[in-house]
Amino acid sequence: MESGSNNEEPASWDELYNVNLVPSELFLKFRKEIEGIRLGLNLEFYNAPTNEFQAKLVLKPLAPERMWKFIYEPIHHDVRLLSKKIPVTKFLNLQIGIGHSFLLHATGWKWKLSTCFGGDGVSRIQNKTSIGLFPGMDLRFGWRAEYVLPEIHGAVGTGEPLFNLNSGRLHASLDRVEAVFTHTTTGTC
Repeated sequence: MESGSNNEEPASWDELYNVNLVPSELFLKFRKEIEGIRLGLNLEFYNAPTNEFQAKLVLKPLAPERMWKFIYEPIHHDVRLLSKKIPVTKFLNLQIGIGHSFLLHATGWKWKLSTCFGGDGVSRIQNKTSIGLFPGMDLRFGWRAEYVLPEIHGAVGTGEPLFNLNSGRLHASLDRVEAVFTHTTTGTC
């Protein structure tokens, strides 16, 4: 019987553990809140795989039970009405939308199931972290981590090594940075 060694070079630490801190998406969001409604202008810059720019006008109610938001993309001449993310289970959300493309003269609807967990044989976490710098300015970071946990195993009397270690993998990235500027109008006269 052959021992556990099969003359393969172990992967380097750079291949096993990789953290990318260069975001592929940069967003500037300007928001104006007036009497329970938020009007926003989003300037979105995409770095990878190609350089692209999008602008969006967003209108949505501020109430916690809000059920919709309206989006207009002037560059693509698209309008969309999206539902809020509806919890289906503790970790699964459903979002439904209807939209119209003025360039294509087409109307259609979309749906999306999303979760912060996922991946194909690899565990994945996607999350957004928000930091309030001062009233009216927040920074948000969208990050992702794909990992395989380390594993220790061994055997006796089987021809396999007594002790073997799989050091796992981690690939993490900072995908999005958002600067959010909010101006709130109070209802005083």
